[in-house]
Amino acid sequence: MANVPGFHAVKDQVFADLGLYQQLSGLYDGQWLSGEGRPRVAVHSPINGEWLADIAVGDENDYDRLLERAWSSFEEWSLVPAPKRGEVIRAIGDRLREYVDSLGLLVTLEVGKTPVEGKGEVQEMIDIADFAVGLSRQLYGMTIASERRHHRLYEQWHPHGVVGVITAFNFPCAVWSWNAFIASVIGNVVVWKPAPESALTAIATTNVVNDVLDEHGLPPLFFLAVDGGGEMGRRMSADRRLPLLSFTGSVGTGREVAARVGKRLGRSILELGGNNAAIVTPDADMEIALRGVAFGALATAAQRCTTTRRLILHESLFDSFLPRLVEAYTTVGVGSPLDPDVLVGPLINKRAVESYAAAIGQAEKAGGRVLVGNARLELAGLEGGNYVAPTLIEGLPPDSAIVAEETFAPILYVLGYGDLDEAFAIHNCVPQGLSSAIFSNNLREVEAFLSVVGSDCGLASVNTGTAGAEIGGAFGGEKDTGGGRESGSDAWKAYARRQTVTVNYGVELPLAQGVTFDVN
Repeated sequence: MANVPGFHAVKDQVFADLGLYQQLSGLYDGQWLSGEGRPRVAVHSPINGEWLADIAVGDENDYDRLLERAWSSFEEWSLVPAPKRGEVIRAIGDRLREYVDSLGLLVTLEVGKTPVEGKGEVQEMIDIADFAVGLSRQLYGMTIASERRHHRLYEQWHPHGVVGVITAFNFPCAVWSWNAFIASVIGNVVVWKPAPESALTAIATTNVVNDVLDEHGLPPLFFLAVDGGGEMGRRMSADRRLPLLSFTGSVGTGREVAARVGKRLGRSILELGGNNAAIVTPDADMEIALRGVAFGALATAAQRCTTTRRLILHESLFDSFLPRLVEAYTTVGVGSPLDPDVLVGPLINKRAVESYAAAIGQAEKAGGRVLVGNARLELAGLEGGNYVAPTLIEGLPPDSAIVAEETFAPILYVLGYGDLDEAFAIHNCVPQGLSSAIFSNNLREVEAFLSVVGSDCGLASVNTGTAGAEIGGAFGGEKDTGGGRESGSDAWKAYARRQTVTVNYGVELPLAQGVTFDVN
């Protein structure tokens, strides 16, 4: 076995803290499915390739039973007053506080995030739980002025019922909580299909939250269905019993999901790819810009949908800013995320390493020049891991085919610009539209970036990087990113159905628009 300092001790402690074993069930429908005689999915750590556990998966009959039980839970849960539902979510948030360290380290073991990032992901679940508690008393409907005497016109919001949530490996529990805690406080029940690469985090999280429900004498609200690929997701997207499906993943798969959900006239929330850019102008604070660009491009080994993938740099800064960025890339720590000196951990699997190499090859073929990086790394004691050197590439036209793609690996394309209009044109020329940033202390530049002619993304940041977002704002993007919104602000409305209500409390029946109708 790979000799990673601390790896086995961390693994043993985390498994003990969370009640995990090396033979686990991946289907929870109120109770954990027996794994005997079931197909299994193996989970390996990207840190060193070590096998972590086998996960038993269910079949179509198990899935149907799960949906039946989910709807049965909804019948009870939807009748609980919303503020009372909020109290339950508060208890779940409090329980998660007890598991911040162990759940955070499980994220590290399973998907390769640093412990700080892993712990931050669990903290994000706690934060969204707190948000949902407040939301439980603010599910407001609008009162509308009626044109008819003795009539009241207003809107109210009801839960959809059972909501499906499909998540990606890179945020193995936080994105689920964005959906699950908001959806449940409205009165929905949630069925979760995680990425198979992060099944352990999903199982542990499901255990923690449903234990709280058991203690409150409530039915299960958070169901889980792990599979080894896309079959469960295809089943969910075509299932009319899931009136709403939230999907996080690639643009290509998102198109397929949207088509299947749309064919049955269901609703979907799509959080798809990002190809995010940071513009650095001559009026920027260069220290803030350097840190913001580097973190945005390197955090989570560039496996965030909000990762900075394009640096749009003013031509006058190539001789000053760019050498400092090259130095940062040359000296950044790459290796086991359990090493406190490491910022960039492994990619999730061998396919990601191959995509990294293929993208660099395509960029070089198109005329790009590699400034630093372009190497698969074989690290001592980590031979089974998936490590690559962070890479900077310049010299490509902004509309190059490879620049327009999202490669989930630490590759940053450096693109020059002359004036701000050109910078905006470069920024907006890609098909994705998730996150964006400008580094400038020039008020006119900043306001132009935030205007309708500036960033065309769902997220726009000034003097901070593209990567990451606070839970209080709605998260999501435009164009090929899918147009969905999750987390804060009024994103909760996606998890509810709007009902317009008319009440006639008079003794006559006046009709709208002055229409008359007489049956005498």
